[in-house]
Amino acid sequence: MASDPGYPPWVVLHVPHDSTWIPPQDREPFLLDDDALALELARMTDHHTHALFAQGVPAAQVVRAPVSRLVVDVERFEDDAAEPMAARGMGVVYTVTSQLAPLRRSLTAAEREDLLERWYRPHHARLEAGVQRCVETYGRCLVLDCHSFPSRALPYELETGGEPRPDICIGTDSFHTEPSLARAFVEEMERPGWRVALDTPFSGALVPLSRYRKDPRVQAVMVEVGRHLYLHEPGPDRRADFERTAERIRTACIRGMQAWLSSEGRI
Repeated sequence: MASDPGYPPWVVLHVPHDSTWIPPQDREPFLLDDDALALELARMTDHHTHALFAQGVPAAQVVRAPVSRLVVDVERFEDDAAEPMAARGMGVVYTVTSQLAPLRRSLTAAEREDLLERWYRPHHARLEAGVQRCVETYGRCLVLDCHSFPSRALPYELETGGEPRPDICIGTDSFHTEPSLARAFVEEMERPGWRVALDTPFSGALVPLSRYRKDPRVQAVMVEVGRHLYLHEPGPDRRADFERTAERIRTACIRGMQAWLSSEGRI
């Protein structure tokens, strides 16, 4: 396999959902038995997204959540009042499963605060530090938000209509994703023959809260890879061509960044 070209040093890869680890001290509140919990992890984990996007990337450029999103979802706003998915029981601390069944017993305010203090806030501190390093050193930062999604919508999702899902979804933010950046990523992801959609079935792209809607030097784009491209769904088993697919994903991301800069006259 040919070696991948490297990501520019002003890129931070955010990998929030590929962990399946539920620490022993955080297992008790879950209402599911071990088999049911394993099935929920299979459904909800963005399996192997670190390998898809960040294999071989220097650790300083990668911010990866250590625990499963079932423990704490670092991609959500900490305040449920600001998080749209909280109304469905899928705020920063989930109360329901992907099937909208009860996931865990009610937590006390102290238990919720403990989860945030141990897992959520340290993760976002790492993201803040990575972005700050890029801005201070290079005058800019691009957050590449790395995800995957199942080929069929899960009951918790907001999607309606049942239309066939794309192979790749590019998510954007109206402030932090320049149109030329989104266009470049769509075009490069289409190059291998994949069906690519913009902001469907998922939208948005994460930046640190301190920069959110404030600092245009921080750009962001979310790349969601259809799991059918690289997994035997619904579980984590890789397809035989996983490494080739991962190389194509990384190459398309890097070429998208290069095309974006070129279109803006920055290189």
